[in-house]
Amino acid sequence: MVIDVHTHAFPDSLAPRAMARLTDGNAKPFTDGTVGGLLRSMDAAGIDASVICSIATKPDQFEPILKWSRAIASDRIIPLGSIHPDDPDAVARVGEVKAAQLRGLKIHPYYQDFVLDDERLFPFYAAVEASGLVLVSHTGFDPAFPRVRRADPARILNLIRHFPRLNFLATHFGGWDDWDEVEARLIGQPVNLEISLSAEFLSPDRLRRMLLAHPQDRLFFGSDSPWGNPAESLGILNALNFSSVDFLKKFLGLNASGLLGHQAIPDA
Repeated sequence: MVIDVHTHAFPDSLAPRAMARLTDGNAKPFTDGTVGGLLRSMDAAGIDASVICSIATKPDQFEPILKWSRAIASDRIIPLGSIHPDDPDAVARVGEVKAAQLRGLKIHPYYQDFVLDDERLFPFYAAVEASGLVLVSHTGFDPAFPRVRRADPARILNLIRHFPRLNFLATHFGGWDDWDEVEARLIGQPVNLEISLSAEFLSPDRLRRMLLAHPQDRLFFGSDSPWGNPAESLGILNALNFSSVDFLKKFLGLNASGLLGHQAIPDA
């Protein structure tokens, strides 16, 4: 079983505009941005289920994202809700996401203009922690924004110190393009890390070293599709020749199944 914990897709009517807006000259997407395109790429890569990480860039996007997420949810598609930190009803919204039976929420400190460990978000984090929902956050820098430390390893550690029972999942191996800090501060700590858009940027030796030095139960496969190619990411991991089959099973799917409460898909 392979679960990709970090993908993106948009409603069919919005996908062309969203992809045009989010694609620059340096990034060629691997799908058309639709759920159908994501499913086709999953089939090609041998992925059983994918988490869709929508981002509410304005407070009033909460309801449309929630409605669409409920409509597309299936055994293979696991959509997350998204709450903007500036939403005056942010805390109450957590309960709405839980009631809608979604598995969690996605936040993005750059696109939503906040700092990860800002105390004004603590009531929101407390509500997510109490709900048991998974909270997926962009971490590290973002190539579309200035290199301001909004979600670096130090801020991640500060957040989980305040909310130790929060089901927090850090994207991009704990800090996109900040992997020296990740290796110095996060590797080996009780922090959930997924590897989207990281394996492609790290040397095989360093990637292998960092993965093996982190708690096995806290590693997750992610691609950031359509910006990352899941088949390529899986190929990089397979080329590392891990000796433990149990390690790979946890990393590629079992850990995500446990965190998300996702029913394993029986073998054909």
